[in-house]
Amino acid sequence: MPQFTSQFIESTPGDPLSDTRPRQVHGALWSKVQPTPVSAPRLVAFSPEVVRLLGLDEAALQSAEWVQVLSGNALWPGMVPYSANYGGHQFGNWAGQLGDGRAIVLGELLAPDGGRYELQLKGAGRTPYSRRADGRAVLRSSIREFLCSEAMHHLGVPTTRALSLVATGDTVIRDMFYDGHPEAEPGAIVCRVAPSFLRFGNFELCTSRGDVALLQKLADYTVTQFFPELGKPSKDTYAAFFGEVARRTAKLIAHWQAVGFVHGVMNTDNMSILGLTIDYGPYGWIDDFDPGWTPNTTDADQRRYRYGNQPAIGMWNVERLGVALMPLLEGDETLIEAGLLEYDRTFETELAARFAAKLGLSSLGDKADFDLVNGCIAWLAEEETDMTLFFRGLSRVVTAPAAPVEFPAVLREAFYGQVPEPHLAKGLQWLTTWWQRTRREGVAPAELARRMDAVNPKYVLRNYLAQEAIDAAHAGDNSKVHALLDVMRRPFDEQPGREAYAARRPDWARSKPGCSALSCSS
Repeated sequence: MPQFTSQFIESTPGDPLSDTRPRQVHGALWSKVQPTPVSAPRLVAFSPEVVRLLGLDEAALQSAEWVQVLSGNALWPGMVPYSANYGGHQFGNWAGQLGDGRAIVLGELLAPDGGRYELQLKGAGRTPYSRRADGRAVLRSSIREFLCSEAMHHLGVPTTRALSLVATGDTVIRDMFYDGHPEAEPGAIVCRVAPSFLRFGNFELCTSRGDVALLQKLADYTVTQFFPELGKPSKDTYAAFFGEVARRTAKLIAHWQAVGFVHGVMNTDNMSILGLTIDYGPYGWIDDFDPGWTPNTTDADQRRYRYGNQPAIGMWNVERLGVALMPLLEGDETLIEAGLLEYDRTFETELAARFAAKLGLSSLGDKADFDLVNGCIAWLAEEETDMTLFFRGLSRVVTAPAAPVEFPAVLREAFYGQVPEPHLAKGLQWLTTWWQRTRREGVAPAELARRMDAVNPKYVLRNYLAQEAIDAAHAGDNSKVHALLDVMRRPFDEQPGREAYAARRPDWARSKPGCSALSCSS
């Protein structure tokens, strides 16, 4: 039987009350809360990699005893369930107290790698932070979160993980389109896993209330537990902590940009203090390369969280964290400025390195190299071109014995419609310049292709693929969930026989609900 601890509970102040009555919780970083039992829990899927990470046994995880725990119906010894108290800026506006409205941490498990991992149930029932909501989650959003958590990990992107997906046997009422037509949907619970689920918003709430003592306790716990290399808590340590969070956040968002991932809800309560991708709501991969695209219907007008704006929003969010830490930095604004400069510097360096690798280059050495990258991005945005297919196809062009004299067929497959000849001619000119540049790498073309295929995925979790799995699961068939999970384990491999999972978005999915943009509805 696994043994759980509760260091966060033991090390920080909590709510003296333990009921789920919606309320403002002051002077506390968490509230103890019991998951609400469900009627007929059933394990839909689990991640073998996360099972191994936690030192668990696959057969045991599928037992009735474990399914009861993963659904919130039972607890193992040492589990002290709680929901965290935090605030956040939502779509640029301060929203006050938010908190875990439907997430409950069961406890922390010591893994074979020596790390401690929190197990958190999402959709496990009401908490003091649920406000007017029911604390539940529906199957469709739970499938999306489960699959994407693991897909992102296998792409190499820092992320929270997903241990399991459990159907509850109960229905949940949701108005998917916010159009006044709520419907009953099957409920589900995802068990999320991370060293910590602390967010920028945890720090923001303390400062917004003028509770510097609580802010310091939170900062001291965070630094001691997750950033011990920075030294004992002090003004200098807090400044170093801010710089490290800025650096991790910049690297994370550069990785998002490189694989074409759009988070969709970059509110500060959805920003991990550890630099992880957290809270998979209306996310998406850009199919046709459009820097103005957002997967979030709530953001359709403002487009604050569009693909092309994610780097700037990352900086804005980091600045909000800096403002929250200001009392511990003794009002020294130069320390905030230093952190923001670190974000900017790290992002530019990381993005340049990632796009150089995507093009088969060891680095971007001069202005001509940067112009090559920028020219590619500008050209992609001019016509509907699939980003994933385009970059993956380049490895087939780099091995050609000479620069292309006509636009390659493998890259034509990336277009979503008829493309004007002038655009093809412009693209061919770019390809010629790029092909010639790759010959200065001093590496055999086959090796260049291998390196490119190692960073340009063939398979990403396109929204239409997830929706097909959701539709099948609603009809009682979980096989597409399992198949997608397996495909996304090896996103850079060819996987013969599975080419359909790499196809560009079909026309029918352009406007089908769940296949392009999504709402914030659970």
